Amino acid sequence: MMDKLRRLLTPVIVLAALIGVALVVREEGLAAARAFARADAIPLLAAALATNVAGLALAVHAWRVLVPGEHPIRGLYAAKIYFLGQLSKYVPGRIWGVITHVAHGRAVGVPGAQMTSAYLLSVALTIITGAGVSLLAAPAALPDHWLWLCLPALFFLACVVRPTLATRPVTALARLARRPVEPPPDSAVRRAMLLAVASWLASGLHLWFLVLALGAPAWAGLWSAVGAFALATVVSSLALIVPDGWGVRELTITAALTTVLPASMAATAAIASRVVCVLAELGSSAVVLAWARLRSTPIGDARVHP
Repeated sequence: MMDKLRRLLTPVIVLAALIGVALVVREEGLAAARAFARADAIPLLAAALATNVAGLALAVHAWRVLVPGEHPIRGLYAAKIYFLGQLSKYVPGRIWGVITHVAHGRAVGVPGAQMTSAYLLSVALTIITGAGVSLLAAPAALPDHWLWLCLPALFFLACVVRPTLATRPVTALARLARRPVEPPPDSAVRRAMLLAVASWLASGLHLWFLVLALGAPAWAGLWSAVGAFALATVVSSLALIVPDGWGVRELTITAALTTVLPASMAATAAIASRVVCVLAELGSSAVVLAWARLRSTPIGDARVHP
C-alpha cells in the first residue's frame, strides 16, 4: 500500500514543485538566461562546475574514513563505490545506495554490517553538517533573529568535540530497527565531519558563482549561496518520496536566495544549480567508472592496487 502511495505521490509532488518554480521564473527568466550566456559569465560557470566536483571528491573521503578496519576500500575503488551509490539516488526509494555499498564491500571482503554502518553514519553526518553550514544564510534571511541560531551552531561544534553526540542517536535508531550500527572511533567520526563541512563549503561555492553571474553582491551572495545550497540539499534529502529532491531543492534555494536576488533570478539560479550538480555528478561518475574499468584487475589485486 505504501509503495503504491509513494508511486502516486512522487510525480505529483515533483510536478507541483517544478510548476511553482516555472511560475516564478516566467517574469524575468529570459533576462536571467541571457546573463548566463554572456562571455564574462563563462569563467564563473566553469568555476561552478569545478567547485562542485571538488565538493564531491571531499565527500568521497568523508564517507571513506567511516569504513572501519583495514580494508582495500580506498583510492579509485572507494570513489567507484561512492559514485555508484550517488547514481542510485535518481531511482525512487532510498535502499539502493546501501545495497550498492554492501555489494561492492563484500566483493573485497568487507562485511556487510560495516558497509551498512558507514553508509548510515555518512548520511547522518552529512545531514548534521549540512544543517550546520546552512546557518551561514541565517544573518541575511533573519536579520533581526539570527542570534537565536547560535544554539544549533554550538550544538554542531559540540558534536565535533564529542562525536558520540552525533553517532549515539543513529546507533540507537538502528538498534530499534534491528540493524545494529558499529560506530568507528571518535577520531574517524571527527575527521569525517570536518571533511563533510569542507565538502559542503566547496559544493556551495558553485551556487555563489552562479549568483555572481546574475549580479548578486559578492560578499552577501557568498554566505547566502553556500548556506542556501546546504539548507536546500538537507531539506530535499528528507523528502523521501521524491528522487534526489527534484523540485523541493529548487523551491528552497529560490526562497533562500531572495535576500540577494529578485525571486525570478533566484529561481533561475536554482535551476542552473541543478544542471551544474547533475553534470558534475554524472561527469565525475563517468570518469571514475571508466578509469576503474581501464585499471580493472582481479578483485584480490584491489588490496595491492587501490
